Amino acid sequence: MPHESRQEFKVTGGPALRCKGWRQEGLLRLLENVLAVGENPKDLVVYAALGKAARDWPSYRRIVETLRTMDESETLVVQSGKPIGLLRTHARAPIVVMANCNIVGQWANAETFYDLEQKGLICWGGLTAGDWQYIGSQGVIQGTYEILSRIAERHFGGSLAGRFVLTAGLGGMGGAQPLAGRMAGAAILCIEVDEARIVKRIENGYLDASAADLDIALGMIRQAQSSGRALSVGLCGNAAEIYPALVARGIVPDVVTDQTSAHDLLYGYVPPGLSLDAVRRLRSEDPKRLMAESRAAIVRHVEAMLAFRRAGAVVFDNGNLIRTQAREGGVADAFDIPIFTEAFLRPLFCRAIGPFRWIALSNDPADIAAIDDLVLALFPDNRIVTNWIRLARDAVPFEGLPARIAWLGHGERTALALAVNRMVAEGRLAGPVAFTRDHLDAGAMAHPNIMTERMRDGSDAIADWPLLNAMITCSSQADLVAIHSGGGGYAGYMTSAGVTLIADGTPAAEERLRLTLDNDTSLGVMRYADAGYDEAIDEASRKGIAHFPGGGA
Repeated sequence: MPHESRQEFKVTGGPALRCKGWRQEGLLRLLENVLAVGENPKDLVVYAALGKAARDWPSYRRIVETLRTMDESETLVVQSGKPIGLLRTHARAPIVVMANCNIVGQWANAETFYDLEQKGLICWGGLTAGDWQYIGSQGVIQGTYEILSRIAERHFGGSLAGRFVLTAGLGGMGGAQPLAGRMAGAAILCIEVDEARIVKRIENGYLDASAADLDIALGMIRQAQSSGRALSVGLCGNAAEIYPALVARGIVPDVVTDQTSAHDLLYGYVPPGLSLDAVRRLRSEDPKRLMAESRAAIVRHVEAMLAFRRAGAVVFDNGNLIRTQAREGGVADAFDIPIFTEAFLRPLFCRAIGPFRWIALSNDPADIAAIDDLVLALFPDNRIVTNWIRLARDAVPFEGLPARIAWLGHGERTALALAVNRMVAEGRLAGPVAFTRDHLDAGAMAHPNIMTERMRDGSDAIADWPLLNAMITCSSQADLVAIHSGGGGYAGYMTSAGVTLIADGTPAAEERLRLTLDNDTSLGVMRYADAGYDEAIDEASRKGIAHFPGGGA
């Protein structure tokens, strides 16, 4: 099958419509955008080795053609990246509904996924890849920054200036780490096995510099620490070798994490001693050997992280399931390393404060600048948001369609979206704006090793909440609604829900935005209130969310 070239995915902008309305046009531009900023667009991969925007090229072309020709009163049904059909619904129904990588429980394992994927029957949508919501590394950068900020407040007197942060992985998600670390004031060393990713992060402004070897890298970090200067350094190498080498030298960073593709032993993680070409060959020639070597390497990797923790470093799992893989490899105390959500962000999620995003469908950066001003005017007392907007507008480069992310909660998201919709209606922006959020949001994900680990009421593994979320957002007239599963080994580690809305300036968009955003965050507050979290119960009371008390712990 011939591959399309990267040039196919030039970012579309301007007022001209290729579709019958902005709801369809907006989703088409978002689909093109995730591939324009994706890791491997010729294979439709957006991030994480297999996170795909469509199952195959015929599926992609059919999705595009359908979006261009469908009416507003029709709904496109997508199953694991493949368009299944077009249903007659009504003008208030979603334009697209999709389900990606959902496998029945008993069969939800890596082996079943790989078999189905190789037969062309399924694809992994990741979180924001398969439902066309990815905005490049910026999509996770504020979350990474907020984690580091909470660590600074809790452990280092409020600042990471002069502090050494060690991490690994500069792929689609991990690529946010060096810029977030620098924005937080740290000296951050990022280990990456693929030199091309280091080059890419330097070119797009997310990474300051690279080092030829470990000694040079450490020298650069020490100089930055001594002067209190923020700096990000990339080092080409394997974390499973470099982390233990630092332990052997007695070097203890202040903060340690990792964002390699440890969730996948076959297509993601690269064990030491193998070139990238050798890894590609083993995937087809001897996958069992590759997976075994990857797990053995992760064991050494996590053992080093535990050693750093015992020596006094702040160590956390950044959501890539590296602890899970290590425990399955025999590291009994792998979960002594805390997960970032429970350790640092859960109080925010209890109030439905999470990663909210907006994308300028006009492709005009001035639209994002105008919305930045609006955010600062609407929420002057929100320290997290105002601090972030001021930092981001100076330091975060755009990738693909201009976009912004900010951690906003119940009521705030709705207020912003409605104000933006009015700006579109009044011609104060160059075009419509898409609103979406990360799947890692208060009511949108069940993941017992990431989002819902150690819930107060023990409800870690209950997947009802994201399923309810998808049904609620469909009922609330969202433009796109998705249900995803997958995670470790692309199988049954999590279930999540995604939602997208197009603010085109119309009264109908105003109703969709108000209902969907209010209900989405209300469910998030309910989820944590039901689990017995005081912050969520307080939020429900203060915001008038009709939560029924008495559930949970």
